Amino acid sequence: MSEERFEDGWYVDERCTNCDVARQLAPGLIGEVDGRSAILRQPRDHAEARLIHAAAYACHTRSIRRPGGRLDPAQDPFPMALDDTVYLCGHNSTHTAGANSYLLRRPDGTAMMVDTPRWSTALAARYEELGAITDVLLTHRDHVAHGRRYADRFGARLWIHEGDLDAAPDADHVLRGTDPAEIADGVIAYPLPGHTQGSVLYVADERYCFSGDSFYWSRTTGDLEVAESVTWYSITELAASLARTAGRLRFEWLLPGHGDRRRLPADEMARRLRKLTAHTRELRPRPVDLTAVRW
Repeated sequence: MSEERFEDGWYVDERCTNCDVARQLAPGLIGEVDGRSAILRQPRDHAEARLIHAAAYACHTRSIRRPGGRLDPAQDPFPMALDDTVYLCGHNSTHTAGANSYLLRRPDGTAMMVDTPRWSTALAARYEELGAITDVLLTHRDHVAHGRRYADRFGARLWIHEGDLDAAPDADHVLRGTDPAEIADGVIAYPLPGHTQGSVLYVADERYCFSGDSFYWSRTTGDLEVAESVTWYSITELAASLARTAGRLRFEWLLPGHGDRRRLPADEMARRLRKLTAHTRELRPRPVDLTAVRW
């Protein structure tokens, strides 16, 4: 029987950088083929059409395309609720290598932005609809590109760690050292040098972990992973950071900049984090290789 197609003609153009974002949002429809994303099959119903539109609106190179022109703005799902507290911003930026960014709602009706999407005034207005944004939290130097513009638009405080301060010297708040710091009620910053010298992860409400590029969920291995082939500062320092920090962390949601998201019971997440800590301790420095990441 021939498969029924709801929408046809979707394709991935040659600008794809294999960042994995589209595959996170439209699994089964978009997959990795020869080191880049490719359409595996066309959407068959409204639900699948929504998934592929989400992938298209998140793709930082706008490589998810269909014949006949522009995407339909009415199909833009972002910011996309992951639950009642965290939203995925979408509209990833070429200036952050296509990293994911998030909005974290707080009990008082305000919100925080963790890393940033591409910049536009229209997007900023859309994100503000979720509540006054008080803080823009940068996880590390690779994701600073639009931090100051969003912070200024929102009247928000911009945060970064001193190890990466040269990438955002106009930050309003600078995290220092390696001790955790409570930066707002229920929100703790954990410096985690390794991927970069100033990498930080943020944990909110003992439920959400915004890990930047320090670690992520891999669909390939079905587990937590570090991007050992893309460690700009020191894999040895990352191992030490995990050993120092992992036992203090408690969360259910893993929300990285690159790599997939995952929700697990807190005890299971802690078990896997202990395993990752032990594994990272065995790793040794290697040349940076962007093609070797196990998405």
